[in-house]
Amino acid sequence: MSNPEVVTVVGVGAGGWSDLSGTARRALTSAEVIFGSARQLDLLPDTVTARREKWPSPLVPALPGLIEAERGRAVGVLASGDPMFHGIGATLARVLGPDRIRVLPHPSSVSLAAARLGWDLAAADVVTLVTAPVATLARWLHPGRRILVLSAGAHTPAEVAALLDDRGYGSASVTVLEQLGGPAERVVAGTADGWVVPPGDPLNVVAIELADGPPASWVAGLPDDVYAGDGQLTKREVRAVTLAALSPVPGQLLWDVGAGSGSIGIEWMRAHPACRAIAVESSADRIATITANAAALGVPGLRVVHGRAPDALDGLPAPDTIFIGGGLTRDGVLDRCLAALRPGGRLVANAVTVESEAVIAAGYAKHGGELTRITVQRGSPVGGFTGWRSFMPVTIWSVVPLGSGGSQ
Repeated sequence: MSNPEVVTVVGVGAGGWSDLSGTARRALTSAEVIFGSARQLDLLPDTVTARREKWPSPLVPALPGLIEAERGRAVGVLASGDPMFHGIGATLARVLGPDRIRVLPHPSSVSLAAARLGWDLAAADVVTLVTAPVATLARWLHPGRRILVLSAGAHTPAEVAALLDDRGYGSASVTVLEQLGGPAERVVAGTADGWVVPPGDPLNVVAIELADGPPASWVAGLPDDVYAGDGQLTKREVRAVTLAALSPVPGQLLWDVGAGSGSIGIEWMRAHPACRAIAVESSADRIATITANAAALGVPGLRVVHGRAPDALDGLPAPDTIFIGGGLTRDGVLDRCLAALRPGGRLVANAVTVESEAVIAAGYAKHGGELTRITVQRGSPVGGFTGWRSFMPVTIWSVVPLGSGGSQ
């Protein structure tokens, strides 16, 4: 720690001090102050004489001030496992800048779990429930897959088993690996539908091997019947075309205006874990439905705003993409949405009435873009035969307007 401007982040496992490299030990021994959780700080021997500071809660808002207060001192930070894998190292790099940190990693808990199980880590899905609801796991449930879950605590394994059983994966193998690499390491296993193991150590990873169960494609156009609602739902075929026009990109934010049952925002978020969405809906009943649908389909992070556009859009973070599925004829909605887009952002609007088509026609005349009109027909019984049942035609306008977000 020769440069006091650089914070040294040391990854430590359940084995504590004895498992650290010589470089990591020297860094902590020479530190003047060390930050970490109470559990991590207790792993340090008395030979480490630095002042020990327990992280406050909430941590992130206080982090810049805590580090700044120690400027000029040799600062060490303890992290669990690999600091850059869902750890404090990534947060410090974002807050302080990568040039202000030095990272000395330890094997992550998922690396240790894969080693114990003999799993190919690159072929397994890794899901963190440390700060996310257990419903997040639902997005990752597919027959034959292996999943490693980072737990929020001792209660997580039972919650995971209950969700698996509820979603039709009761036969899944569940293995809980506690205190990996430490003297108290323990491994317990069972099936989701027969899980009766009492809560154990809070420091655990849950390994799941899925057998048969109901698959749920990540490709846009989920079956209509997976959504609860009052009928305000973009039909499957139209939804698939609409999502193709919206073109989800990892990390981008969608506004789903007039969200109905929430299907567009939900399938946008299912496209990639980093996709974010805000559903705006004026009906209180539909707000509850959207929330339930999002949890059922594994994207409980969908933000739902109760209100009527355009006023309900005030104060929302600027979107990369906007879908208008309802309220298109309301004064100010289209203009407000066009003005809100980030530079280069895309707007997609669907119309099923003459009046909403008129709004799209005017928008197309002014801003250009692409117009698509689709009619869906589904086969249905006609006596003892099969005939075609038509749905209302839908006009889809997709545009990347010049001047959106103030650009030109």
